[in-house]
Amino acid sequence: MTIIEFIITVPVVVAVAIGCGGPARGLAQLAAWANLLLGVIVFAVLFAKGGEVMHFQSAHVLLDSPELTLGFAVDGMSGVLLLLTVIVTFCAVRISPENPGKGSGKLYYISLMLISAGALGAFTATDLFFLYAFHELALIPTFLMIGIYGHGREKVATAWKITIYLGVGSLILLGGFIALYVHLSPSGGLTFDISKLAPAPGEHPLSAEVQKWIFLPLLVGFGILVSLFPFHSWAAPAYACAPAPVAMLHAGVLKKFGLYGILRVAMPLLPEGFEAWKSLLLVLLLGNILYVGLVTISQRHIDRMLGHSSVMHMGYIFLGIACCNSIGWGGAVLMMFAHGISIALLFALCGSLRERLDTLEFSRLGGLGGSMPFLAVAFGFAAFASIGLPGFANFASEIAIFFAAFRGAGELGPLQVTTILALWGVVISAVYMLRAYRKIFQGECVGEFQAGDLGKSARLPVVLMILVLLLTGFFPNIILKLLPDLFGIL
Repeated sequence: MTIIEFIITVPVVVAVAIGCGGPARGLAQLAAWANLLLGVIVFAVLFAKGGEVMHFQSAHVLLDSPELTLGFAVDGMSGVLLLLTVIVTFCAVRISPENPGKGSGKLYYISLMLISAGALGAFTATDLFFLYAFHELALIPTFLMIGIYGHGREKVATAWKITIYLGVGSLILLGGFIALYVHLSPSGGLTFDISKLAPAPGEHPLSAEVQKWIFLPLLVGFGILVSLFPFHSWAAPAYACAPAPVAMLHAGVLKKFGLYGILRVAMPLLPEGFEAWKSLLLVLLLGNILYVGLVTISQRHIDRMLGHSSVMHMGYIFLGIACCNSIGWGGAVLMMFAHGISIALLFALCGSLRERLDTLEFSRLGGLGGSMPFLAVAFGFAAFASIGLPGFANFASEIAIFFAAFRGAGELGPLQVTTILALWGVVISAVYMLRAYRKIFQGECVGEFQAGDLGKSARLPVVLMILVLLLTGFFPNIILKLLPDLFGIL
């Protein structure tokens, strides 16, 4: 068993152990600690050896015809997302309540473990079938957690909404995967192995027209999963209703699957298909940045604001992908990592506020900085990271994407015009995030809250996420060194 297989197995085994009667919170924390340590080791090995090739490869053939292989491996991109997953999982488990409020809490911690295992499997699978299957494994407990442990009167309706949206997206994506499987399998037999589906350089077996129509369901399917405009309306209500650890894992980690899938599967296997729909993607990503950004400003609850903010920032990652050069792709992956940590941090702090105040409405908050100094400082760091203040990884990723858009551009084209318009999103982000900080922590206290500051046990994950954002912000090559050429490592 390789270290990658062990990392994926740990949360699954712990979920089974909890189901059999083991101490739920204790076992979940043990698994989170173990995977955090192992994830750092994997990342350190990749940093030392380079991310150009696959490491820790394993393959277990389950079927010969068609070829179906349970295989895992990591390179630079999947290694970065693996590290993101184990960090956010550790922090989500650490901030989880000892008594979630429904029975013994077994289902709560089992669900967290399965979400983490599904994300880890999806980011490291080398087989198209299991890449899809692991993502679906992570979605099922997400629906349950929102419907059972969520907040608000509409939590069940929201759980159904996200189920329908992501279910439709997954079905459309499955259709695209089947088309890839049928059209790109080598003449020797059908296979789901991504490396075997990849065409030889300069010898693509499919015409540009065929690639165009196979790429479309992949773009729509992945787009729905990543809340690409106009398929975004499920995300903000789901994150507002979800328990804080689930919002951390889905917004911070699982939503990156759609972006990962475009970079790992859709663009390398169907390059001319991407070019055919690139102009449409530029229009849609502006919808994420500008339209959703303006909607974010109008929000009156913290959780809704953060949910829309998460959707908005997906547009910048799509912009990095659309640059079609190594700087843009590197910036996109760095932003996946930076956004994953920063939005997880914001949802963790948002959950802490909900627990202490029983409200997240801006009009009922104010002046909390005096009674919650640590939480106020931590929220300030998270807000500065989210809006791309220099010194944080979010800033480094945004700068890389903006520079990539103008690399080699002799004149203004569609990509450059889109980037100029997208720059206004930075202003929009600053407006809603700084205004939120002022309404929550500054001014006079509106309500009569008897709330204490963040406890010592909850401060560890908060400090860890802040330090990670600062470390990768001051030294972005920690991440970028592993991403020399994303399309050259299949």
